[in-house]
Amino acid sequence: MIESIKNIFSIPDLRKRVVFTFLMVAVYRVGGHIPVPGIDFHALEAFFRQQGGGILGFLDLFSGGNLRRLTVFALGIMPYISASIILQLLTVIWPYLEKLSKEGEVGRKKITQYTRYGTIVLSLIQGLGIAFWLESITGTGAGGVVLHPGWAFRAMTVLTLTTGTAFIMWVGEQISERGIGNGISLIIYAGIVAGLPSAVVTLWQDLTTGNLGALSLLLLLALMVGVVAAIVWVERAQRKIPVQYARRVVGRRMYGGMQTHMPLRLNTGGVIPVIFASSVLAFPLTFIQWTGWQNTEIGGTIYRQLDYTMPLHNILYLAAIVFFCYFYISIIFNPMDVADNMKKYGGFIPGIRPGRRTAEFLDTILTRLTFVGAIYLGLIALLPTVLISGLNVQSLPWVGSALDRILPGFLTQGMGLKFYFGGTSLLIVVGVAMDTIQQVESQLIMRHYDGFLKGARIRGRRG
Repeated sequence: MIESIKNIFSIPDLRKRVVFTFLMVAVYRVGGHIPVPGIDFHALEAFFRQQGGGILGFLDLFSGGNLRRLTVFALGIMPYISASIILQLLTVIWPYLEKLSKEGEVGRKKITQYTRYGTIVLSLIQGLGIAFWLESITGTGAGGVVLHPGWAFRAMTVLTLTTGTAFIMWVGEQISERGIGNGISLIIYAGIVAGLPSAVVTLWQDLTTGNLGALSLLLLLALMVGVVAAIVWVERAQRKIPVQYARRVVGRRMYGGMQTHMPLRLNTGGVIPVIFASSVLAFPLTFIQWTGWQNTEIGGTIYRQLDYTMPLHNILYLAAIVFFCYFYISIIFNPMDVADNMKKYGGFIPGIRPGRRTAEFLDTILTRLTFVGAIYLGLIALLPTVLISGLNVQSLPWVGSALDRILPGFLTQGMGLKFYFGGTSLLIVVGVAMDTIQQVESQLIMRHYDGFLKGARIRGRRG
């Protein structure tokens, strides 16, 4: 490991990319301590403590703690992710965007530009919603959270938060272009990892005060190690489809005649479906809370049922993950195009006729792999709910009481752990870390240096 780190700094281009990535992440973390003007932060902190998690805690996780502190980066990267989801959905139903997506680099740049415009529009809307929501918070002690309510405060908040989100978007794009790894994913990764020290301190305090037993701590650590091992194993799992290329004679040279394989990953979408599903489910809850609709009878019922501790939210979350797994795969992998390209270069899958039959075969394999990968992502994403508060199945109509009696107590009531570093956050942290290390590994191998995963890399090549 030490030798591999030395190799990184022995390559000028790779060294510049790594240093640039660290500097951009450092800039993001510094900006996370610049507060929005006109806020009583003691009252805001008291409000968050009264909430005890909920949807605010969930959104605060993805903003890296910036929402709780209400910094200029309080909106985080979520508007950009939401705009990306909207553009990808429109790509399927709008012929103009579908045509752009097939125009290569030029079309991709135009879609990226539209995504930026969408991010600004969503940031303006969400920033105004946050301003109204802050003005509606009362009963936190000496007074409200906002020191001087009014349109001056709302305009300042909208301008500050929108500028912060635009800057984060720019930082993410710069990391992707001039650094190492996916910039947007690394920003989310940095925000989650930044909460680790305080989570560890809280865990230690609970252990010393007796709120958490030593046996529970050991079980938690064993569970985390097991989950990390499972994530690494599944993320590296793939189905290898054998591909044979026929021999072709061009002039005096002979081409083809070799056998290779097409790797199809078990979880092709990575952490993208989880992030998309989280964004979609967080939107109605955020809208209801910011507009104060939860104080009405209908709005309050919807808000309670969609809370992340309720069974309805878990069911919708799992369904959204499955949907986005298939949706994302349908965008990045077209079996018909792959089959046509394979046929064009004289390639075929042994026992499968080239053309449409090959496309149907690949589509069947990919559908089965995606289903298994989606269930895996859903189970991992629901893990924090089990750790903290349980599945709360007793609130389900008709079958709730029966399920509560049948299922084990740790599933229905939870384990009461406050260490919110599992499931979605753990999946993002491990997935982004693996993708980043893989990119560094590729750069090292390309320049004939030993990488981090020597043994695994050799076995993977020979397998």
